[in-house]
Amino acid sequence: MRIIIAVAALAAATGSAPADPRFIDRAAALPGPPHVYGGGWEHFVGGGAAVFDCNGDGRAEFLPAGGENPSPLFRNITAGPGAPLRFDRPEVQPLKGVTGVTGAYPLDMDGDGLLDLFVLRVGPNIALRGLGDCRFEDVTAAWGLPQDDRWTTAFSATWEPGAGRPTLAIGNYVDRADPDGPFEACDDNHLLRPAGQGYGPAVPLAPGYCALSALFSDWARDGRADLRLSNDRHYYVRGGAEQMWRLDPLRLMGADDGWRAVSIWGMGIASRDLNGDARPDVMLTSMGDQLLQLSDGATGFRDAPYDQGTYATRPFQGDDGRPSTGWHAQFGDVDNDGRADLFIAKGNVDQMGENAMRDPNNLLMQQPDGRFRETAASAGIATPDRARGAALSDLDGDGLLDLIVVNRRAPLELWQNITPDAGHWLAVLPRQPGPNVFAVGSWVELRTADGVQRQELTVGGGHAGGQAGPLHFGLGSAEGAELRILWPDGAATDWRPVAADQVLDLRRGD
Repeated sequence: MRIIIAVAALAAATGSAPADPRFIDRAAALPGPPHVYGGGWEHFVGGGAAVFDCNGDGRAEFLPAGGENPSPLFRNITAGPGAPLRFDRPEVQPLKGVTGVTGAYPLDMDGDGLLDLFVLRVGPNIALRGLGDCRFEDVTAAWGLPQDDRWTTAFSATWEPGAGRPTLAIGNYVDRADPDGPFEACDDNHLLRPAGQGYGPAVPLAPGYCALSALFSDWARDGRADLRLSNDRHYYVRGGAEQMWRLDPLRLMGADDGWRAVSIWGMGIASRDLNGDARPDVMLTSMGDQLLQLSDGATGFRDAPYDQGTYATRPFQGDDGRPSTGWHAQFGDVDNDGRADLFIAKGNVDQMGENAMRDPNNLLMQQPDGRFRETAASAGIATPDRARGAALSDLDGDGLLDLIVVNRRAPLELWQNITPDAGHWLAVLPRQPGPNVFAVGSWVELRTADGVQRQELTVGGGHAGGQAGPLHFGLGSAEGAELRILWPDGAATDWRPVAADQVLDLRRGD
């Protein structure tokens, strides 16, 4: 019970929980034919979405992976906070004519203050440089990025000290050229470090165990980002495990570092400080148990107790009692009560008979005692399609997190959050002088009478897709908070009072 009590210490003072969250279906407002992540066995995995503001109007656009179908950019034209979500498709599309896309991540790779896209593919990956106004140019070759024919399913990025560009981690799945595959034919992963105005040769991260998610994070809170890889046991079969890599010097961490290897059918990673120890805890999705691990020292993690309510082992409704299959996971305060909730995208790989076929997504709401309660059905989002990638993001600027879900062989879902009696909120976007303009690696802390909330600004995780935008905090009944930022180089601002219910675009030095 010690874990749950630690979680509850930050949350108990928020009082009784508000009404269950509510969402309304806005998919019919998306332009063009319904978007579907399609394809054969090479698109059993993937299907993420990149969410980011590409025209500077404060509203987030999104680009979902298409697999064998196109991957369109949807431009946000919602009228204002609380208005029905609306999107169009710009005439000039960044990935026109490109297929084989498994996912994409937004980040500013060249330090010009404009967001770029790293596009994951079955085939050569693509780097798109942002030009403003949702326009992009292909700079894959110009920046010296590999143009080899691999099957990329995971990505993360961090800025190493003194570097002019981010270090990129590329997670590759099965080696399609191996005649003895696909089982026990996992490809090597790669690390790309900056060199000159681009990147040097790819550095193998071997052995590879079919990575489906990657995340750089300061797991130990010692000022150093380490790389966690979540790997699919279905293809490495035996001898593999989840991995943690240290960058300087580059090495695979082991038991001597306090790292406890875990073997699961790893699909996605999400991180958040849940127990108030100022270190990231980690959610790992899988076939079967969804594994929440709580930080336990420098690089160690311990499994959360089963009654914390996050394992989501089987479908929570219907009569299919077979194990669930989890993909994208994301923490976010859906009702703004000051407690991080958890969304998990669910869906069978394709026709795996040992796993549930009708497997609704989970929306797990954190309670005052730190346990999580299932609410997807009452929220209206418990669809049974084969979900893959997803995103919780405030798309209309009203302070409530909306939801995008990318489905395999079924239309994309768009849900607007209309939760009644939600709490106050704050969204924080830290920025600093280049090259790491969007301050990746910084921590934002908010302090109220209920305790301190912390979020780290990262690039990676989820399943084949991520976001670049403000960090969202629920404040419950508090009409303000104290805020401070711990910048990537370790410098910290003073605690400053801020009013609730606004987006703060904070520039270092202001």
